[in-house]
Amino acid sequence: MQIRIGYALEYDHPAPTPMVLMLTVHPSRSGDLVVPALLACDPLLPVETYCDQFGNLCSRVVAPSGRIRFSAEGLVQDSGQPDPVVPEAVQHPVQELPPETLVFLLGSRYCETDLLSDFAWNTFGNTPPGWGRVKAICDFVHNHLQFGYPFASVERTAWSALNEGRGVCRDFAHLAIALCRCMNIPARYCTGYLGDIGVPPVPDPMDFSGWFEAFLGNRWYTFDARHNVPRIGRIPIAYGRDAADVAISTTFGPGTLKTFKVWTEEVTDSYELPAHLRSRRVA
Repeated sequence: MQIRIGYALEYDHPAPTPMVLMLTVHPSRSGDLVVPALLACDPLLPVETYCDQFGNLCSRVVAPSGRIRFSAEGLVQDSGQPDPVVPEAVQHPVQELPPETLVFLLGSRYCETDLLSDFAWNTFGNTPPGWGRVKAICDFVHNHLQFGYPFASVERTAWSALNEGRGVCRDFAHLAIALCRCMNIPARYCTGYLGDIGVPPVPDPMDFSGWFEAFLGNRWYTFDARHNVPRIGRIPIAYGRDAADVAISTTFGPGTLKTFKVWTEEVTDSYELPAHLRSRRVA
């Protein structure tokens, strides 16, 4: 299967403003890029690309005063298979975990393991370790939180999501991540594309999606506490401890997001990159 992905973001700044953008498909999927979704700027800007401490590709620019538009479109080859389900995947003792996974056991900006530890052990201490425990956590979060776009808040953490009982996809992921970490299961946040492939389409505007991965059986497995069913066509952009590490844009000065569009859909016909993007691809 081939999936068309892309975005169009427009910002307005009162003065020249440094920005870091995290919008490039994660390097783990670079081999699947039929047409890379390269950043295009209007007006044209110099762009510096670097890799952060989590292996994500970042673009660094200085946006001019006034309007600036960032956009991209590309084509990704995908297996067309849903997220794997591996009930036999084991949970590793902490002393046997690879060193690079240990940071994903710690508390972070949106995942307060210190506040949630007692609740986690009281609630999930008797669940089977490994896949069954992560699944039990996803089932709980999925049933406990009410999803709604009006509930979006940059201030909501895992602890406040638990107490408020509502949130958006990032809140579902944060709460599940924090509960996994409390149970000594490394868990990391993921943001990326997830379209309505293989499921009934929803009328809401497309957005980037947030889910998480848990380290079991010597590898990372995808879990999604919001949807709580295997999905087709996930295209990751960035991994981190929580949403603070994977913001689509970080602006070092005042500015306003004026336009936000995301698209991801299966392509069944021949594909050609739009002309306006061919002329302004810079990274």
